[in-house]
Amino acid sequence: MPEIVAAAPDEVDRRIINFLQGDFPLVAEPYREVAARLGLDEAELLQRLDAMLERKVLTRFGPMFQIERAGGAFVLAAMKVPEADFDRIAALVNAFPEVAHNYRREHALNMWFVLATATPAGIADAVAAIEAATGLPVFPFPKEREYFVEMKLHA
Repeated sequence: MPEIVAAAPDEVDRRIINFLQGDFPLVAEPYREVAARLGLDEAELLQRLDAMLERKVLTRFGPMFQIERAGGAFVLAAMKVPEADFDRIAALVNAFPEVAHNYRREHALNMWFVLATATPAGIADAVAAIEAATGLPVFPFPKEREYFVEMKLHA
């Protein structure tokens, strides 16, 4: 898997990143309000967000939901993938729309990813489908307790 290297953000991008990590305004035109608070116009803000996503400065921009409150489910899952086949298996796993945040780890279980589904039953279905596609067992690790840790990263 080729490594993706993000282009360095400039000072305005850094201000945008730092500002958008909390207190996103819940108003009819939130991007206009954010832009005004940052001394930008809305079009520039949106263009810069798109550019940062395209350059991989940001890998995702959007809300975080508590999926269980909406009737869905998510689980951390792991697989033991032969090193020689890692890239092929990663591509198969990542092709599933239920998969997010796939990470390689130095451990017997060397592939870790999050499964998110619209219903709790969808987790078992996604696990079975990934196992069928890859020929490898998937080990789901359901959440036992929830913690809220606010983390703000400064660019």
